[in-house]
Amino acid sequence: MGRPRILLADDHAMVVEAIRKLLESEFEIVGTVSDGQQLLKLATELKPDAVVIDLGMPLLDGMEAGRELKRLLPGCKLIALTMSEDSEIAAAALRSWASGYLLKKSAGSELVKAIWESLKGRSYVTPKVARQLLEQFVRDPRPDRDKVLTPRQRQVLQLLAEGRTMKEAAISLHITPRTIAFHKYRIMEEFDLKTNSDLVRFALRERVI
Repeated sequence: MGRPRILLADDHAMVVEAIRKLLESEFEIVGTVSDGQQLLKLATELKPDAVVIDLGMPLLDGMEAGRELKRLLPGCKLIALTMSEDSEIAAAALRSWASGYLLKKSAGSELVKAIWESLKGRSYVTPKVARQLLEQFVRDPRPDRDKVLTPRQRQVLQLLAEGRTMKEAAISLHITPRTIAFHKYRIMEEFDLKTNSDLVRFALRERVI
């Protein structure tokens, strides 16, 4: 049996090259892509054993691309690689499509380990994020708990309901606009909100503003 076939998805050329050099001694790198739409096209053509996915790609972000790729290639193992330490984003990725979740500042050996673990049918979460996920579960382990806003969601909702743009909210909270967008659409999905007006009314009802 040959080496596992890996596809790399990241819009930063230097990052892709560094990952390629890190992995090529143990894996066959079958291709690289720089946006989510390219990822879906090439992955369905090449059918790799695993894909390393940057969550912050253009055209179609890694979160949406990961969900769609899991639907198209259910046997393919998907590993999220990101700058975000937000445990809510990690939980969403792991729940819907990811076998692994790593930070870009993680040691290179972690990525190698995560790929091998995923190929063996297990999951790998970088220790810092894993601790946050565990703390969340310990605080409220009930899978059927009533939906409530997390502290971060409340912060995002307040800023957006006050009329801040996603960029302004991101600057205020020292996170990226993409992370703001993730929380906004997560709130809208969880609480069945369709428009920005619904979002403002919801913020008033929740006494966020």
